[in-house]
Amino acid sequence: MSTFTHLDEEGRVRMVDVSEKPATAREAAAQGVITMKPETLDLIRDQKVKKGNVLETARIAGVMAAKRTAELIPMCHPVQITHVQVDFSPQPDTHSIRIEAVVRTVGQTGVEMEALTAVSVAALTIYDMCKSHDRAMTISDVYLLKKSGGKTGTFVRQ
Repeated sequence: MSTFTHLDEEGRVRMVDVSEKPATAREAAAQGVITMKPETLDLIRDQKVKKGNVLETARIAGVMAAKRTAELIPMCHPVQITHVQVDFSPQPDTHSIRIEAVVRTVGQTGVEMEALTAVSVAALTIYDMCKSHDRAMTISDVYLLKKSGGKTGTFVRQ
């Protein structure tokens, strides 16, 4: 018998059956960091990247990605998302941008994967829009900050 919920008794992959779970309010927050040359950060902050407003484009990409997570991650349930917020915090001392996504739903399963996907795609969008200036950008520290709701309750990263 497996302790992984996405495996059946014979070890075959399956989508978890959430039919009997009650719908509850759920929220997840995730973060990621993209580090770059100081000049690249200046171009982004001054909105001088030729492809357009990098952070607003990345915000839209993050929201869109959260809504499409079930199409990307094979065993994720399609979730009726009620809120997605993607925010950016430029960090001049480390010439990086911290990305945070918060996703909410009222449903039978959580939105951790949606928050993580939003952060990841926002970071990839920043990379894509700025790669002609800086191909050495690094995406790192993508992880769940907190989640609430459901049977397992609240998790807050220490």
